[in-house]
Amino acid sequence: MDFALSPKALDLRGRLNDFMEQQVVPAEPVAIRQMAESGDPHRHPDILDTLKAEARRVGLWNLFLPHATQWTDGLSNLDYAPLAELSGHSFLGPESINCSAPDTGNMEILTMFGTPQQQEQWLDPLLRGEIRSCFAMTEPAVASSDATNISCRIERDGGDYVITGRKWWISGAADPRCQVAIVMGKTDPDAPVHIQQSMVLVPLDTPGVSVLRDLTVFGYTDREGHCEIDFDAVRVPRSNLLGEEGGGFAIAQARLGPGRIHHCMRAIGAAERALRLMCERVSSRVAFGRPLADQGVVGEWVANSRVEIDQARLYTLYAAWLMDTQGNKAARTEIAGIKVVVPLMALRVIDRAIQAHGAAGVGPDTPLAALYAHMRTLRLADGPDEVHRRTIARRELNPFRTRRSEPGDQR
Repeated sequence: MDFALSPKALDLRGRLNDFMEQQVVPAEPVAIRQMAESGDPHRHPDILDTLKAEARRVGLWNLFLPHATQWTDGLSNLDYAPLAELSGHSFLGPESINCSAPDTGNMEILTMFGTPQQQEQWLDPLLRGEIRSCFAMTEPAVASSDATNISCRIERDGGDYVITGRKWWISGAADPRCQVAIVMGKTDPDAPVHIQQSMVLVPLDTPGVSVLRDLTVFGYTDREGHCEIDFDAVRVPRSNLLGEEGGGFAIAQARLGPGRIHHCMRAIGAAERALRLMCERVSSRVAFGRPLADQGVVGEWVANSRVEIDQARLYTLYAAWLMDTQGNKAARTEIAGIKVVVPLMALRVIDRAIQAHGAAGVGPDTPLAALYAHMRTLRLADGPDEVHRRTIARRELNPFRTRRSEPGDQR
């Protein structure tokens, strides 16, 4: 087992750290002010374009793809992990280097399953950071923790597909630059359960596509939005199919594996920022005649946070290493494990930082309250904790089930 970064990744990590500390984090209040002055919570702040131009200029762009393509040199999952962590220090970080979800997952599957025409129309402008995209799988009417439940229909009609259904919590769809959705629906409800689904590319300006509302998270309005979208007899050409009919579930699994690594590393970055804010706060505030940092319970908060962050990081690096050396399928249990462990860890660390800040921790003057709200959604995004625990439990229990089934075994 070797978690050492390549020379290329070490260089990128140093340059990205400088970029985040010197340009991205200081740009946060500017972005917040620009959005507030516009009166539009989904406005694209001008400062973000400045950051994106600088990131492209210095070669900090499209770092997420794990395989070399005609568009990028490619980084391993292990090499990308610390870069994703650094980007998680700021809400501007991922987009400033064109490594934002859900675009990253969408771009990955377009590189793997997209036709040359699809890649030219959608992948190229996504890689250039000119447009945004969304991924429409979750539905309000079914338990979407089981993706085979989805009821959205994708039906053939001559040379077209007709899409009918409702999706929600579609992240990024409120961004005015979001131009295309990857929609997952059922093309053959009578097929075996895991080959009923397909994915199609749907431009958001197609007749019949209606964004019904933008859903808030604990009262927060996300700049890119989490939308409920109705697809009412939406017609697209059959050339918009991604991969092959019945391949939607397999494509979703290919998309979600690396995406969970990205989510977890960004969450670790958020926890690191919360720990830094906590240390700054408790070192500068005095209560009962001495700095808060000298209070025993506060020392425990800091120590526990450091240990928990480092444990979570090592587990995530192990999952990334397994993906690189043995493939995504071999790392399935570890990917499920980090998806449970990391958001819970981040929530604990952020909660301690909030407590250390007192009333300021729940207000708008620090990023902590927003970080906590966002991090809580990660216990649901890309599958709830319970589904991932089910995956882990099955792997642990399967050998014992096999043993019980052997003839003459009375244990």
